[in-house]
Amino acid sequence: MNNPDNSYVLECQGVFKNFIDGKSELHVLSGISMQIKRGMQVAIMGRSGSGKSTLLQLLGGLDRPTQGIIKINGININSLSEAELGKLRNKSIGFIYQFHHLLPEFTALENIAMPLLIAGKEPREALKVADELLVKIGLQDRATHKPGKLSGGERQRIAIARSLATNPDCVLADEPTGNLDDETAEQVFALLQKLNSEFGTTFIIVTHDPQLAARMDHTFHLKDGLLVSN
Repeated sequence: MNNPDNSYVLECQGVFKNFIDGKSELHVLSGISMQIKRGMQVAIMGRSGSGKSTLLQLLGGLDRPTQGIIKINGININSLSEAELGKLRNKSIGFIYQFHHLLPEFTALENIAMPLLIAGKEPREALKVADELLVKIGLQDRATHKPGKLSGGERQRIAIARSLATNPDCVLADEPTGNLDDETAEQVFALLQKLNSEFGTTFIIVTHDPQLAARMDHTFHLKDGLLVSN
């Protein structure tokens, strides 16, 4: 874990996000404040277009707020250069998307190892970590399969393993089960809960599924640019 003295892995205070659309300004987030403790499982709900994905991108340092403070492991990301932010993000945050975004030309093992290779790890070490994660998600027999040879659920499980390769403090997931049938979605969610228990990783999940959200530690609802806590 990084910066263990700080009990909050993610914090934001008074966060606004506006976008310019032609001659008008679109106000998406209007003063978001939240604190996420380590090891928590948090759901963010809201109607389509409410800004859930925008908030997730801001929390992960993929975009910067128009106004307000966001901290990752107690570090104010507004104070960081793009290079510094990239290093912090790669070390502390993992990402899972509705569509797995696996690299089609690489095997399952190589896809999981990719974040470590990008971070400069030796290939042998990166592949060893990837192999251990394949065992954790029960897909060690798919190590040499490329994404095109995997089922939708298998591809998403590989994407989850990839998000954990750098041992991040927090994983941000944008509708990770939204493209799966009910049975496969349940398997994927069960895996997330298992990994949360084993690794102590914080999961923040954007979802439209109230049943999934009800099984999380805490749920936020995004409405009119503000978060309402459940």
